Amino acid sequence: QVQLVESGGGSVQTGGSLRLSCAVSVFTVSRGCTGWFRQVPGKEREGVARQTMYDYPTYAESVKGRFTISKDNDKNIVYLQMNDLKPDDTGVYTCAAGPYCTNDWLFATFWGQGTHVTVSS
Repeated sequence: QVQLVESGGGSVQTGGSLRLSCAVSVFTVSRGCTGWFRQVPGKEREGVARQTMYDYPTYAESVKGRFTISKDNDKNIVYLQMNDLKPDDTGVYTCAAGPYCTNDWLFATFWGQGTHVTVSS
């Protein structure tokens, strides 16, 4: 059974940084598409970052230049480095994976449970 377990969330002030990790089991991150989504209460879940098996990234406009997605193929872990955080970045961040990337945010077959990120002003 595929499992994705996120960690690294927390509370930071504006301008701070966090690194999220997603430990993946059964699904091989080097052979598919992986990414991160976020959701705040009352809003739809939105794609934040995704990467192909060849490490080609795509970012939401709101996080370009501040967030970096990466993965460790040996450890089968996906990361999201978040710098210069803003209050609008607050939300539940969820890791996702699928067999291949698409030209949108509909690639996900498997989902984690999410980790909370709170950015205060």
